[in-house]
Amino acid sequence: MAIVASLPDVNLFSSLPPTPPPSDSPSRSFRPPPPIPIPKYSPSPRNRTQPTKKPQSNPALKLPHRRTKYYKPVKEGVISSDGERAILIGESGVSYQLPGAPFEFQFSYSETPKAKPVGIREPAFMPFAPPTMPRPWTGKAPLKKSKKKVPLFDSFDPPPEGKAGSVKYVEMPGPFPFGRYPKEGMMTRGEVLGEPLKKWEKGMLVKPHMHDNRQVNLGRDGFTHNMLELIHSHWKRRRVCKVRCKGVPTVDMDNVCRVLEEKTGGEIIHRVGGVVYLFRGRNYNYRTRPQYPLMLWKPAAPVYPKLIQEVPEGLTKDEAHELRVKGKSLKPICKLSKNGVYVSLVKDVRDAFELSHLVKVDCTGLEPSDYKKIGAKLKELVPCVLLSFDDEQILMWRGRDWKSRFVNNPLTAILSETNIADDADKTTEEQTVSDQSTVISSPKMISLWKRAVESSKAVILEELDLAPDALLEKVEEFEGTSQAAEHTFTALVLPGDEGAEDYVDDEDRPEVYSDIDDDFDDECSDDDESLEPVGPEGSLAVDKIVRKLREKLK
Repeated sequence: MAIVASLPDVNLFSSLPPTPPPSDSPSRSFRPPPPIPIPKYSPSPRNRTQPTKKPQSNPALKLPHRRTKYYKPVKEGVISSDGERAILIGESGVSYQLPGAPFEFQFSYSETPKAKPVGIREPAFMPFAPPTMPRPWTGKAPLKKSKKKVPLFDSFDPPPEGKAGSVKYVEMPGPFPFGRYPKEGMMTRGEVLGEPLKKWEKGMLVKPHMHDNRQVNLGRDGFTHNMLELIHSHWKRRRVCKVRCKGVPTVDMDNVCRVLEEKTGGEIIHRVGGVVYLFRGRNYNYRTRPQYPLMLWKPAAPVYPKLIQEVPEGLTKDEAHELRVKGKSLKPICKLSKNGVYVSLVKDVRDAFELSHLVKVDCTGLEPSDYKKIGAKLKELVPCVLLSFDDEQILMWRGRDWKSRFVNNPLTAILSETNIADDADKTTEEQTVSDQSTVISSPKMISLWKRAVESSKAVILEELDLAPDALLEKVEEFEGTSQAAEHTFTALVLPGDEGAEDYVDDEDRPEVYSDIDDDFDDECSDDDESLEPVGPEGSLAVDKIVRKLREKLK
């Protein structure tokens, strides 16, 4: 490097060599040919754009969708009519009036609020088949026919002799007493039902259906219009139709039973929880049954007034806000399960209002429409004032005009002495809501406790502050006395002349209660029939034992 640096006119960082001059040789001026162009095929017949045909201008096909914000305010009366067919707005909501119909048709007969609707969400059209339906059917197409060709013949039209096929027989009218026959022709509801069923007849009809899954399921929509034909199809094969109710309609089962009897013409002969057994009648005839048109789609529910008001009746705005804030920390009295049976819900809410002015019901997991319908029913049946549906909870206030059902023996909360000393300034009402150690005492519970003490099955501790050892001694002492009282029997005095007499009178004997209630016993007789003696006097085995005892005493 020192030698290079000593050379004169040497630049260590010289520039790059200049570009060489262009040469005229053909090899360097060669350029690659362009790529092969994409061939242009003629369009396939599938992708050819066909001329679009204009759809027929039918106003029925231009109806708004359910998710659109269609709203039309309505008033009570006829909102649409076509000759004798009309759509009405009344106390029962939206109803459809057809010529020759026995009553006004509705989508749901049991789940209609008492409040009158203020608007509709779709244009007023009849949801029935032609000629009552003024628009074409745009719903789902029917399912494809099954490939299996199973010959089925009805008992009204049996197959000819020698032809194979299964016959479904129609259940004959009845039951009838010996020597009586069914009536024929058009009859009223009372004539179709016939004479009232006896107890053993009800048991005979109900017992085969108790563990059978052939039933009509009644859900959140309640008793709908198409269920009328479904129940008659059940009555065609059987005399009793089993209806199982779940969800919202079970809050008011009395209303469901009333509607079932009114619209179908049958009679409810047995009811357990949400299960109802509907009898068709002694003189029922499937051929002369009333026939109703089917609804081809579910009409949109009308618009009703709001259930929750910002300022409920009887409260100011500040009072309503204060009650809603208190309700957030309030514990619910029960939790409703999805598709459950809520038969005792109204009674539970009424009992809770005896001790608190606010009541909350937990509806976690239910559909919003379901617990709103439940709240509307509680508002009418309890009655009460709805405050909120926040956090899937129904918060209710008992109102200003609330009166206790226990006028003579009101329910009271028994508080311990420590709670009374600590919270002397608080009212009894606030203590019952906030304190978890309160004990509810009702007249029925007090009577049961008294009966247990009198029969030596319970004992009252006069000393409350007992040590564990002293309490154990008390328990052991009570066990000995209770066992002695349980295994002690009354003595029988058997004099020689007057015969055997029981020492204890019938009036002094304690009442015996049984939880088993066999409503349907085939061997039991009717209430109006007297019981016949089993045999002549002195023929029982007990009489022979008494005679031997008398002989020994002599």
